[in-house]
Amino acid sequence: MPQIFPIAQWIKTYSGQTLKSDTIAGITLAAYGIPVSLAYATLAGLPPEYGIYGYLIGGLFYAFFGTSKQLAIGPTSAISLLIGTSIGAMANGNLQRFADIASLTALVFAIMAIIAYLLRLSGIINFISETVLVGFKAGAAITIGLTQFPKILGIKGGGENFFDRISTIFQQLNETNTIVLVFGIIAIIFLLIGEKIAPSKPVALGIVVVSIVLISATSLGSSGFKTVGTIPSGLPEFRLPSLRISDVDGVLPLALACFLLSYIESVSAARALAQKNGYYIDSRQELLALGLANAAVALGQGYPVAGGLSQSAVNDNAGAKTPLALVFASVSIAFCLLFLTGFLQNLPTVILAAIVLVAIRGLVDIKEFKHLYKINKKEFFVAVIALVAVLLFGILKGVLLAAIVTLVLLIKSASTPNVAFLGRIPGTKRYTDIERHPDNEIIPGILIIRIESAILYFNAENIKEQIWAKINSEPTALKSVILDLNSSPYIDISGARFLKQLVIDLKVKSISLKIAEARSEVRDILRSEDLEDILGHISRFVSVDDLVIEATTKIV
Repeated sequence: MPQIFPIAQWIKTYSGQTLKSDTIAGITLAAYGIPVSLAYATLAGLPPEYGIYGYLIGGLFYAFFGTSKQLAIGPTSAISLLIGTSIGAMANGNLQRFADIASLTALVFAIMAIIAYLLRLSGIINFISETVLVGFKAGAAITIGLTQFPKILGIKGGGENFFDRISTIFQQLNETNTIVLVFGIIAIIFLLIGEKIAPSKPVALGIVVVSIVLISATSLGSSGFKTVGTIPSGLPEFRLPSLRISDVDGVLPLALACFLLSYIESVSAARALAQKNGYYIDSRQELLALGLANAAVALGQGYPVAGGLSQSAVNDNAGAKTPLALVFASVSIAFCLLFLTGFLQNLPTVILAAIVLVAIRGLVDIKEFKHLYKINKKEFFVAVIALVAVLLFGILKGVLLAAIVTLVLLIKSASTPNVAFLGRIPGTKRYTDIERHPDNEIIPGILIIRIESAILYFNAENIKEQIWAKINSEPTALKSVILDLNSSPYIDISGARFLKQLVIDLKVKSISLKIAEARSEVRDILRSEDLEDILGHISRFVSVDDLVIEATTKIV
């Protein structure tokens, strides 16, 4: 079934050259993904191997069900932080329960994604606006930075929120381990240089190897470096999470937040890569692919995974041509788990912190904040709300608050639509907003109104107030009001009754009302409320200019 297994569409034309490209890309992705996944797992508050499991299993399953040819699946910084900051209270300090809740979250995520696939809810990507994401990413980056900065300084750190973390860092500054700090700064410098001169190369892996050798073979090992410790060798054991949804209060909203963030991040990255490489993705199929990938990760003791732009860019730049690159990446990671975990136990955590800090720096998009401020102050306000809310209340509550603010502003905008009063463009039969085009001709005795929204129960009163304010402020007596409904895609019963009452009230003042260019659905509602009995036939083909000519003739 090509619809469920996209691999069936491209495997027929798979060639030896493509195999070579995918193999190289897969090995490169594994080299990038292993240190990054170790870092993200610590960010999530889990043992390092849990991050590797996400890359190993998530990518393997996505390869068979996903429609993106370059998207790389694994832990991401935002979801790792969301897991790390949300599960602590649920786990009550029990590390095993913490891990089980993380796996349960991935399983619930998977169920949500598969249900969304069955119900064709791929439009859910629009639930959180791009503006909210701009602020959310910036807030998440700052929060992540504050959790990693103590590792760079070689101090304990701590704190439950933004202010606590900053206060704790300042209190512990005198305990800074200078050798650890210098080590971390050098690592960051080399990571940044590596991104510039060799973006498709596993620079992070090279830094990991060098740091392990230095800690293991020199006196640096006794200088106060914290290391990741023992990583269990072998492949993950597959089993269902030991907890049920009813056992954990709060897992449903956490899983929903992970699902929304994962789907938005994954589809956004997949679309960008598809556009670059000249093909299309199926956003509905991506729901199934992410759902099955997370279900498999949950069974393999991992936590929620997504398609991240940074790891996907590495995969693309390394030459990935098909999702089989993810299979080769998984095979490479499995090899490391079987034979190389002992080598990783002396990996200093300051290196993982450096990797995270370099990876998240692009999340703070100052250029986009400036653009929002310049173009739309309301959108800028929403982004700032998202940023501040994430800092003060955490990722989950911060995103929800920002989404609510967005909806409130949307409802406010819909309840106060623009009502434009039109004048004729000189020398034409066209009519536009007098406020924007003051040179337009005003037709004596005629008021032309364009309602620039749907007319609904919650905005009808506002429209009414704007219209009557204009009528009452006219310096000369009106004889006719013309409503241009071309910009009103829908009208409900309350809106139709408002127009009917407007006709009656204007008639008392000896002012006639005519309707121009109403759409078919709008005309149907108006007829159901007997507007045609009062106004005569309401036609789509009667223009504003036609009614102006008719009204002008009667006035004369």
